[in-house]
Amino acid sequence: MFRRSSNTQPLAQTPVAVDRITSVLGSAIAWKGTISGSGGVRIEGAFEGDINLKGMLVVGETGRVICNQLRANLVIVAGSVRGDIITEKLEIRSTGRVWGNVTTAAFSTEEGAFLRGQVTMEEKVDIGEVSLPDLSDSGEVSAEM
Repeated sequence: MFRRSSNTQPLAQTPVAVDRITSVLGSAIAWKGTISGSGGVRIEGAFEGDINLKGMLVVGETGRVICNQLRANLVIVAGSVRGDIITEKLEIRSTGRVWGNVTTAAFSTEEGAFLRGQVTMEEKVDIGEVSLPDLSDSGEVSAEM
């Protein structure tokens, strides 16, 4: 009745969303290119280009991001973002400024936060596949996490 099955297989490990910072773009750094991959990224400097992360993106108080599209599981903005944001969860802190349209499943702001754009709330947001850029043929500068 309580016999253990002799046909036991190990459980498949599923990837866990990254909820910690693994890379930092410092306040004295200006970067132009693409950030894509998995991991948590904190931007304290200036970044121009597209961001496609499986994980968390934090734009610190001194951080400035200019992009066509920013995709990440969790986005926390304490600095400024100019561009559209697609994320499962967006937090805009009191010092945060966002100019762009937002698509998200969860949204929170602190008093003093600024958002100029349209917010579309969805039950589930698919940030899409995270693909690493092919650097062999292009002169584009990329940071891979």
